[in-house]
Amino acid sequence: MPPRNMRIVLIGMGNLGRRFIELIRDKAAILNNRYGISLTLVGVADSRGAAHDTNGLDLSTVLKVKAETGTVAEYPHVGNWDLSALQLVRTVDADVVCEATPVNIAQGGEPALSCIRAALMRRMHVVTPNKGPIVLAYRELVQLADRHGVSIRFDGTVAGGLPALSIGARDLRGATIDAIETVPNLVTGYILDLIAAGVSWEEALVSACNEGVLEADSAWDLEGWDAAAKLVILANAVLDMPAELKDVDRTGIVGISPSEVRSQTRDGRRMRLLATARRTDATFALKVAPIGLPVDHPLGRLGHKEMGIVYHTDIFGTITAIIKEETPLPSAATILRDILEIAIDGTA
Repeated sequence: MPPRNMRIVLIGMGNLGRRFIELIRDKAAILNNRYGISLTLVGVADSRGAAHDTNGLDLSTVLKVKAETGTVAEYPHVGNWDLSALQLVRTVDADVVCEATPVNIAQGGEPALSCIRAALMRRMHVVTPNKGPIVLAYRELVQLADRHGVSIRFDGTVAGGLPALSIGARDLRGATIDAIETVPNLVTGYILDLIAAGVSWEEALVSACNEGVLEADSAWDLEGWDAAAKLVILANAVLDMPAELKDVDRTGIVGISPSEVRSQTRDGRRMRLLATARRTDATFALKVAPIGLPVDHPLGRLGHKEMGIVYHTDIFGTITAIIKEETPLPSAATILRDILEIAIDGTA
């Protein structure tokens, strides 16, 4: 039996987008043999233009053109400098739109939010690791997907490649979740470990930038916004709490003294930016703050490129999941994981 073909559109050709294309190119045989699925890239867009071919774009050519010219608009014959990401979504025929542009909450989650809305209204499934649209419009987008009979999946929005959302929303069905504790941000742990080892703040920030784990807008990570955004997604998608960023009691690692970090380390504790959702009488209290975790805490032994989550439940006990993410590949792989979930669920 020939493989079932799924036509996909990719919006965004940054670290995640490029790795996703490499991944589906290199995994083509496994996808065919194991799942009976073939993925055809019929459209791709970056911030400067797009390329579209109903017969499918050559994945290696997309990567080569992007690397050599800086834009997929230079793709031979079908590249288009005048075609925006939103225009591509509004005109292309596809089964799944993968949205992988940078997080842009301060500017209303655009262009991602408009692209996702357009895709859902055209009855195309959506997969995104982009936190912005999910933080800003979770309920609207879920309802829009339901109304048009398609899926929106965003497992890559929390803790990189860790299936943190799937564990809570799918694998803990039937349970009452009393609390969630998570270290969903990699770079803050990396910086805190360097400081604990005697490195200065300035040197730690330079090292994080050189490693590629600290964004140009460092406040997003260091002031706890990234962790708070991920906590809001967990609250909405797992706890069914209509949370917003303003509901999170947020303290970042900016201003924490190196002496405090080193003191915690000498006492056998590991400093981490911990995000928590704890059940109260009527809802959950959401908090992000740096804390020294003891070694016997499930997250107290996280390495400097590790993230993790702990679910405290009534019937499944306490469940912990940890990921070591040394490159962006696991985060990019969540796009493929979500596509396969849609296909295997039989909704594609």
